[in-house]
Amino acid sequence: MASRLNPYLSFNGKARQAMEFYQSVLGGDLRMNTFGEFGSADQPFADQIMHAMLETSSGFTLMASDTPPGMEYNPGTNITVSLSGDDGDELRGYWQKLAAAGTVHVPLEKQMWGDEFGSLVDQFGIPWMVNISQA
Repeated sequence: MASRLNPYLSFNGKARQAMEFYQSVLGGDLRMNTFGEFGSADQPFADQIMHAMLETSSGFTLMASDTPPGMEYNPGTNITVSLSGDDGDELRGYWQKLAAAGTVHVPLEKQMWGDEFGSLVDQFGIPWMVNISQA
């Protein structure tokens, strides 16, 4: 898979409904995983969406999640730029350049779902996520 850049939306408990709506508008294949599927089964937010991805035949990709407890949710600023793919060298290079003058929130490292992932805010205040898929 080539690297790709796409919007990543955050919701306050409405990611499932929003993504199902966007699928009804745009068509495509929608995949969703809950927080409960990734080790938070006993939490009150277990049924909320940890990650959703809609891919359409037109080449559109839209990702989303519910904001977990303890993280800030601000409507109007609830979008992040997502860089993802399987070319680790390319994506790590982007990460290093974005992080150089930015603020890292989650270091780029292996996560519980098996991929390398990190999040940061660049020097201009734009939030970014980088996910390197593992074989």
